[in-house]
Amino acid sequence: MNKILVTGGAGYIGSHILIELANAKYDFVVLDNFSNSSKIALERVS
Repeated sequence: MNKILVTGGAGYIGSHILIELANAKYDFVVLDNFSNSSKIALERVS
């Protein structure tokens, strides 16, 4: 299975997208520079 690249995945919208992808059993990779986001958001997704 291919992985989905989610840019800005640690932001508000991106983190909600990650939750939906995880619920749908997709594999994803997150790319974020944390300029307007937080590493805590990624911890909450996992």
